[in-house]
Amino acid sequence: MRRIQAGNALSAFGLGFTVPYLYVYVAQVRGLGAGTAGAVLAVFALAALVVLPFTGRVIDRRGPLPVLVGGAVVAAVGALAMGVAENVPAVVPAAALLGAGTAVMQPALATMIVWCSGADSRTRAFATQFFLSNLGLGVGGLIGGQIVDGSRPGSFTLLFSVEAVMFLVLAAVALTVRLPRPARLTAAVSLPGAGDGGGAADVGGSGRDGGGGLRALLGHRAMVQLCGLGFVMFFACYGQFESGLAAYGTEAAGIDPATLGIALAANTAVIVIAQFAVLRLVERRRRSRVIALVGLIWTVAWLLAGYAGLGPGLGLGGQDLATVAFVSTYALFGLGEAMLSPTVAPLVADLAPPSMIGRYNSVFALVKQLALAVGPAVGGPMGAALHGPYVVTFVLFSLGVTVLALRLGRRLTPAQDQPFLAAGSRVVARHLPDPDATKAVSP
Repeated sequence: MRRIQAGNALSAFGLGFTVPYLYVYVAQVRGLGAGTAGAVLAVFALAALVVLPFTGRVIDRRGPLPVLVGGAVVAAVGALAMGVAENVPAVVPAAALLGAGTAVMQPALATMIVWCSGADSRTRAFATQFFLSNLGLGVGGLIGGQIVDGSRPGSFTLLFSVEAVMFLVLAAVALTVRLPRPARLTAAVSLPGAGDGGGAADVGGSGRDGGGGLRALLGHRAMVQLCGLGFVMFFACYGQFESGLAAYGTEAAGIDPATLGIALAANTAVIVIAQFAVLRLVERRRRSRVIALVGLIWTVAWLLAGYAGLGPGLGLGGQDLATVAFVSTYALFGLGEAMLSPTVAPLVADLAPPSMIGRYNSVFALVKQLALAVGPAVGGPMGAALHGPYVVTFVLFSLGVTVLALRLGRRLTPAQDQPFLAAGSRVVARHLPDPDATKAVSP
């Protein structure tokens, strides 16, 4: 687990070198224009959407390690290609490789964490992953900002080279990990509960068949509800950070572009500082209620954003207060993210049958990518031009998170919603034969 977490932190450190500067690099440094830069970001997202539907099946059949190593190598090639690309025919394939490689790494890492953790350590393991990812991104972004120079394309080539090296380091570290076989949880914990309506009876067979696996997942009502909830969460928060909310802040609230960097730094700082303090508060609470509370926190965040954009114009304070309110919006988003990191990913793992952990992680990653693709497309134009409706829309989405979380809680088993109660009674058996294989030879 320590090696997995270290590799994850180093790859996040590499991503931090380039993520904040990708648009500027394509549009200005290479002189390809804003339209091409937007297309490159779209290709980056589309590549993830193409590969993720197939990733889970490969993870479940071959294990997460080869998927992680393959994804890291592909991402490294994409980063190197991006660093030397000077025209559209070179930039677009590089973006596709980079997007596809980084996308498949997410469910592979999540599955490795599940395999290497028990019922009593999984929540803390995912919280640690989120903490280290944000710390790596933040430190990488700060160092990258000191290296980058818009007048020297070579400085960007250096950034992408560092990113490629970090991906290769992740692959090398992963290859030293001796993974246990998948933990076999008790049926009461791993499989959909009675009354769930979803496919407990045919899960074993579906682990061998892609179509059957998808039907079993779609028939698992709790997982379908969690995916719907996840889409709303990612759409209302992550999908707005660098598009709609940034446009709203500069257009409606009069925020200086440099303040956007301060707001993002506040978001990261809250996550890094509060993650483990928050963990102690949420790990013994119902997961559904923690997610519901996040919806309320984000509702307050969007109301502060509304004040930042509308308050000064109505005589409700000055620009300084508006700036504080806008930065506080990002900080509250960070608090909600810190609460979700030890809650949502472990819940996906606990809902998944042992033979389908990779597919469940990949489907949830796909939902996140869809939200991140749709979020900017919807939020960007609204945030720039429809200021009042923009805030009202996302206040309602945040309240929707609370409502959907409470509804999901009614469908979860006690062990899934309150794992701390069942941690002492869960049975983790390693190195057991695959029950599907046993069924295959039974009369």
